[in-house]
Amino acid sequence: MSVRFTKDHEYITADGTVGITPYAQEQLGDIVFVELPRPGQRLKQGDEAAVVESVKAASEIYAPVSGTVTAVNDALTGDPGLINAAPETDGWIYRLAIDNPAELDGLMDAAAYAKLTT
Repeated sequence: MSVRFTKDHEYITADGTVGITPYAQEQLGDIVFVELPRPGQRLKQGDEAAVVESVKAASEIYAPVSGTVTAVNDALTGDPGLINAAPETDGWIYRLAIDNPAELDGLMDAAAYAKLTT
């Protein structure tokens, strides 16, 4: 599996790393604050997991699949702009231990997500 995407502009990688897409961070503008989930927090697919605030708006980040938060990107606390600079690498938000890998099948692949955002 490669990266999968939600209609709400989150991505999830094969190892359960979750963040927002480059498209999403462009729409939000300069990100100034990130509220991270708690490690150990259990999330169902679609639950609010985090909040990203920009100069334009606050945006909820939802769980692309069900699972348990295993790590958060603490670097975002001191430098939330990492999401703007590198949303798919250093700007990841949290990692999940995925409960049901079959939920990934309901998410978009890169081609379908590209169609959504063009």
